[in-house]
Amino acid sequence: MNAIFFGIIAVSFAVAGWRQALAPAGMAPGTSPMEILGLAMIDGAGGAVTLAIGLIGVMTFFLGLMKVAEAGGLLNVIAKTVRPLMVRLFPDVPADHPAMGAMIMNLSANALGLGNAATPFGIRAMQQLDRINPVKGTATNAMVLFLAINTSSVTLLPTGIIALRAAAGSADAAGIVPTTLFATICSTTVAILGAKLYCRFFPGGASSDTGEAMQDDDAPPAAEETGAYPLWVSVLVLGFIAAMIPATILWGRAIAPWIVPGLAIAFLGYGLAKKVPVYEVFVEGAKDGFQVAVKIIPYLVAILTAVAMFRASGAMEMLLTPLGQLTAHIGLPAEALPMALLRPLSGSGAYGIVAAIINDPMIGPDSLTGYLVSTLQGSTETTFYVVAVYFGAVQVKRMRHALWAALTADAAGIAAAVFICNLMYG
Repeated sequence: MNAIFFGIIAVSFAVAGWRQALAPAGMAPGTSPMEILGLAMIDGAGGAVTLAIGLIGVMTFFLGLMKVAEAGGLLNVIAKTVRPLMVRLFPDVPADHPAMGAMIMNLSANALGLGNAATPFGIRAMQQLDRINPVKGTATNAMVLFLAINTSSVTLLPTGIIALRAAAGSADAAGIVPTTLFATICSTTVAILGAKLYCRFFPGGASSDTGEAMQDDDAPPAAEETGAYPLWVSVLVLGFIAAMIPATILWGRAIAPWIVPGLAIAFLGYGLAKKVPVYEVFVEGAKDGFQVAVKIIPYLVAILTAVAMFRASGAMEMLLTPLGQLTAHIGLPAEALPMALLRPLSGSGAYGIVAAIINDPMIGPDSLTGYLVSTLQGSTETTFYVVAVYFGAVQVKRMRHALWAALTADAAGIAAAVFICNLMYG
């Protein structure tokens, strides 16, 4: 990460300096390339803090809900349901460890397109994984795999982008559900394979026999029950999830507004049914959310400032212009290329691009480009943001192969989105 961080800033400075040298004399104050770069640094740093402050409320609320679910045993129930798969994917994590439940809740939230809800669950999972990390500050194989899957998680219902398409006047706002599902299945598969393959070239992760031995004394107690439900239960649950796919295609717009309120009432209702003091437990979990949100501010400032400099210097534009002429021949229109390249770097920047494209009367949400950028928004993640937030929450400085696995998954997701959108809507 040190080389990447410095490289982005160095390239931005070099490009801005080159443009400054070529700029005509007597430019108006604040319009020269180096002045723009300086302003971008300040705005990027301020925007990072603003973003972190905005996350405080979301993290506080959802970590409070998760604490209620954890106290009632819901996470253990879910973990036991999918344990046959998770145990094979994460052999370094004890099957009944709280990290397993947190990871499952994160992946479940991502599957429903609840990015804001998934982030607190993901941070909770990283914190629990760090408790069984024998080398603090270095990412374990389990951390890397979880982050890679998180950045490419299978998405059943991309609620946010469906709402954006509906607002743009789309006649088929949920038409990206099948394309998003296809793209995320491909990217998640590549994420798993990449994380498993790359770990051979990046030694230093935890071995599979250190899990329980390295658990902190003050770690939350593991679930009282171990083991898993019978395989047929897991198959039945997966079948139910598969059956949701046509439902999301038909009623995605109607379902989307119910998801976040439904999640809240479901967790709190479950806690009450299990005789959990929901208010006290919620407040206890919410305190953790506030502390975590404050802790990640320096990491967000570093990453988002570097990305803002890269865009303001003109380096991003220099990269996109020649590439757009090439990618148009493989089904990726030049109008969609900025979205594909910016998505791993800046979530707000990518959101702005997709909103501008689908609201452009010359393109629209139901064109090939409209479907493609919508699919990219719903099926890929802001990789550098996720790396900064998740690893920053546990002070991991040596991330080993995490970034490469995540970027490989991003590339696979983009390629899959281009293929399926051209096949269905080209």
